[in-house]
Amino acid sequence: MRLSGRQISCMRGGRAVFSGLDFEASSGQALAVTGPNGSGKTSLLRMIAGLLVPAAGAFELEGGEAELTLPEQSHYLGHRDAMKPALSVAENLSFWRDFLGGEEGDLGQCLVSVGLGHAIHLPAAYLSAGQRRRLSIARLLVVRRPVWLLDEPTSALDAAGQDLFAALTRDHLARGGIVVAATHAPLGIEAQELRMGRAG
Repeated sequence: MRLSGRQISCMRGGRAVFSGLDFEASSGQALAVTGPNGSGKTSLLRMIAGLLVPAAGAFELEGGEAELTLPEQSHYLGHRDAMKPALSVAENLSFWRDFLGGEEGDLGQCLVSVGLGHAIHLPAAYLSAGQRRRLSIARLLVVRRPVWLLDEPTSALDAAGQDLFAALTRDHLARGGIVVAATHAPLGIEAQELRMGRAG
């Protein structure tokens, strides 16, 4: 499987954020998207996820499910942890599993995998920032998709959480997955680097 972008350009608010961007990542590879604030890291991830339309260029996923679009084969983990505070940890994860079209599975095991097995019935409102991030990461596990698009995935995680994230990511890559992560911090995994610069 190979994810590629060719001659990608991004316009926001009438100005060019970046243009002529090329990249590719194959099964088992991670791509760390780095660069200063405002250089378009988040915009690139959102375009791959189908949430923004590129001003020019195209993305392609070779070797994926032919009947599914790239966004349908991707997980997008953004800056904000999308969850309903009044729902329990398990109910939030169950919502995302159903929304993303996943099969009935062991939610408990996914929560154990991110260190939240003890909090399964706790309202999400009671979670710390790091625990909310762990719950968001559990969404990557409850429905398996080959492409992970991660925006600052280790934000709010303590050292143990960062180690856990790195281990889960290495497992995803070992299964033939692809990771594209916008980050200011080391990911704890081997990754190619795509350096973004501010457009003139």
